[in-house]
Amino acid sequence: MANSFFKFRFADDFQIPRVVKIWLLTGLVMVFFQIVIGGVTRLTGSGLSITRWEIVTGSIPPLSEADWVSEFELYKQTPQYQKINQGMLLEDFKFIYFWEYFHRLWARLMFFVFVFPFGWFLWRGMLSRRLLPRMLTVVGLAGLEGFFGWAMVASGLIKRPWVNAYNLTLHLSMGFIIFAYLLWTWFIAVSPKLPEFSSDRFRRMAWTIFGVAFVQIALGAMMSGSKAGLFFPTWPDMNGEYLPAVLFDASHWTADSFVHYDTNPFMPALIQFLHRNTAYLLSILTIYFVWKLFKENIDASLRRSGWWLLGVLGIQVLLGIFTIINCKAKIPVDLGVAHQAGAVVLMSVVLWVSYLLRKK
Repeated sequence: MANSFFKFRFADDFQIPRVVKIWLLTGLVMVFFQIVIGGVTRLTGSGLSITRWEIVTGSIPPLSEADWVSEFELYKQTPQYQKINQGMLLEDFKFIYFWEYFHRLWARLMFFVFVFPFGWFLWRGMLSRRLLPRMLTVVGLAGLEGFFGWAMVASGLIKRPWVNAYNLTLHLSMGFIIFAYLLWTWFIAVSPKLPEFSSDRFRRMAWTIFGVAFVQIALGAMMSGSKAGLFFPTWPDMNGEYLPAVLFDASHWTADSFVHYDTNPFMPALIQFLHRNTAYLLSILTIYFVWKLFKENIDASLRRSGWWLLGVLGIQVLLGIFTIINCKAKIPVDLGVAHQAGAVVLMSVVLWVSYLLRKK
């Protein structure tokens, strides 16, 4: 009797219920907006406004003036307040508190959206054997992401008045990994049929582009974490140079420069140089890939995807340029967030092209 109770039924890969597809899409949209909200939180300097990690009680914001004052007093003990925001008014604190609270609240909402429907669909036999392990992986990655998020916040509550750039890179990269994995899962659910055009050569090229794009995203996170954009707010040169002179100084190529990246211009110069040139490499690879692909006998959907890839890449490059040249004294929040959102869209299109080229 016990064995039959725990014996789940599974849906066919080609007959995934529509409600499951909508659920997966809802999760994708929520992860996308979590990445965007995280960008706003970071660029407004809001990430360190909540100094405690309370999974249950932390879901309730301050409800009285006394509660607000208490939270503000905790924030006053942080390096960020003492070194950057000394003299901040309570109303200004409420603004940065809102974005960090919203970021955490959205993460809590995603937990409910994922976990409870997942249990229901599993019990009703609405998930396929192919989807089940993938959804369990998503839930596991999401839990790991929450841990990375708190480790990132904690890194800015001790000595530095901002979060550690390496922790930020890990946190954002994990967010992109979760999105990419869930997106591929959604592709499986909505388009399980095999592709009409499959090529090992083009598939390898597509995955190479994805790998370069992911490295570029990680470098972008380091750009943000080290505030590298503020050091060289010019394009196409970097303050009149292609390769900044500080990178030729051998005394900077030490472990200490990489650990204490915020004490000298070496790391900002290196990170921005790598980010710019990885963008050039990504653009060349993508244009070459689409050019070669269009010379093949491909179907309309793959051809449209190629045009989408070129279009999104062009917009993302322009957003990156405009973000850099507008980094005057501070990073522009609107452009910075748009650039981060554009990275999600670009990665999505690359993944879709890779999916269309998968093995038969």
